[in-house]
Amino acid sequence: MASVDVDMVKCACQDCVCVIPVSKAVSRDGKAYCCDECADGHKDHAGCEHAGCACHG
Repeated sequence: MASVDVDMVKCACQDCVCVIPVSKAVSRDGKAYCCDECADGHKDHAGCEHAGCACHG
């Protein structure tokens, strides 16, 4: 089977629509997130703050 290089990944947060470069992703528990807020499960009820995203935690 051939390997595939992935440059972009969707944020693992279920409410988030962000697609981010793998090199800039925040990694938690083997999953890629767009930011610390999403990776931390929105503990402070803050959204990801990326333009156009409806993620509010």
